[in-house]
Parts: sequence; C-alpha cells; structure tokens
Amino acid sequence: MRETLKKLRDALRPMYGDRETEAIIRIIFHHLKGWSVTEMLIHGQEPLSPFIISEVDKILQRLLKHEPIQYITGEARFHGMEMKVTPDVLIPRPETDELVDIIVGDSGNKEDLKVLDIATGSGCIAIALARNLPFAHVTATDISDGALKVARENASNLRANIDFIHADVFSWPPESCFDIIVSNPPYVDESEKKKMEKNVLDYEPASALFVPDDNPLIYYKRIADIAVKSLSDNGRLYFEINPLHASELSAFLTGKGFENVEVIRDSYGRQRFIKTTAPSK
Repeated sequence: MRETLKKLRDALRPMYGDRETEAIIRIIFHHLKGWSVTEMLIHGQEPLSPFIISEVDKILQRLLKHEPIQYITGEARFHGMEMKVTPDVLIPRPETDELVDIIVGDSGNKEDLKVLDIATGSGCIAIALARNLPFAHVTATDISDGALKVARENASNLRANIDFIHADVFSWPPESCFDIIVSNPPYVDESEKKKMEKNVLDYEPASALFVPDDNPLIYYKRIADIAVKSLSDNGRLYFEINPLHASELSAFLTGKGFENVEVIRDSYGRQRFIKTTAPSK
C-alpha cells in the first residue's frame, strides 16, 4: 500500500498538483476497496493483492492520458449522492451543487412544487431537487439519448421519481405549468477552449459545453421564452451561467419582463447563478 501510494503521488503530482492528486487517490481506493480516508491509513502498511495493484496501474495509465477519474470509475459525487457518469454526460461540478442549495434554500419548505430541469445531463439537479423538495413533481429534459439513459439509471438507483422527456429545447413546447424552471445549459464560449484543460476538452461532451461566440446566450434566451409561458404566478427561473455574460443575461431577462433578477456569486466569488421571478401576467 505504501509503495503504491508513493507511485501514484510521484506520477500524478506533476500533472494534477498535490491537492487534486490526494483527491484522486481517495477516489481510487474508495472505488477499488470501498475504503474511507481513515481506512486507507489503517491499511497503509498492508500488502495489496496483485489484482488491486494491476487495477491501480490501469487507472494510473488512463489518468496520465488526462482521462477524468470520474469517467474511469463511472461515478461522481453530487449533493451527497453517488451518481453514475459516462462520457455521454458532463461530470457534475461543485458549483452546480451550490445551485441546488440555492433552490432548496428558497423553496425547501414548500410542498407539491412542479419543477422542470432543462438539459438535465446526468440528472443530478433533477434528482437532488426531487429528494430535497417535499413531494415535488419533477420533469427533466435532454436532447441526448445517452444522457437520458444515464439520468434514468441514476434516478432509479437513488429512488427519485422523475418524468424524463427526450426533447430539443428549441422546438419542445411544454404543456404544463411549473413553479420552478432550472437549467445548467451549455454556456462556455468557443473561444474559451484554448484555456481549458485536456481532461475536459478530450473527454467531456462538447455539445453540453460550448456555445457560439456570436450567440453565447442562445440557450438562455430560448429557456426564458419557455419560462414566460410556462412559469406559474410568482414562479422562479434559475440558471447556472458563464460569469463573462452575467450582465448581458441579467439585462436580457429584465427586458423580457422578469422581476427581481438577481446575480449570485459562487463560493469562488464568481458570478455563477441567476435567479428571477416570472413576469407579471
């Protein structure tokens, strides 16, 4: 065990740095052995089986090619849940976890809310809301069959009752009225690619990440149109956003008649979320 840890640290630290390397190592041994950090320390002087050593070596080789550890293990942690992830879906980010906290903080004491999650991906937002909003009726959409397959499996594993719909946001007309609409749509400008890490560019689905430089709000504008028609009185719209376009999006929503438009910073201090109330009808 001690020798294996040294090998992993020596190989990964130049690429990932100390903090991320330690996080990756914890994920590896939780995946292979089910060990917590404490159990890793307890077993630190013990021999590892040839099978485990071989599996660690396989994982290491994939990591050295910049493949995300979450795709290697097939798991990602989100809002206290273990989610299945594949290259069909984005790996859930801590910022998106914060978005769920904002929504639950606003509405966690309200029952029977109707919730719509657009571009659900792995289903992480929809599932977290279904589990944290009392008796919520949650609908989630995505254009990707692969993503919906992952999301349905996650919902089943986590016992979340969600109505999943295969839909193109640009043509799908919701037939219901919702109290909450939330979306974490593609929002990274194409021109930002040159600044991004290889583990994102080479492995995560580009269709879930990027928008044209000349139309960076394309998804938000369409979802806002849906929200104007489909939000209940005093219903709320929540977005995860690109900080580069926070002011532009805020102004657009205000111009559409949305009320109480609020830009919220994430834990890193970046303008990462917008919440707003439906236009008066």
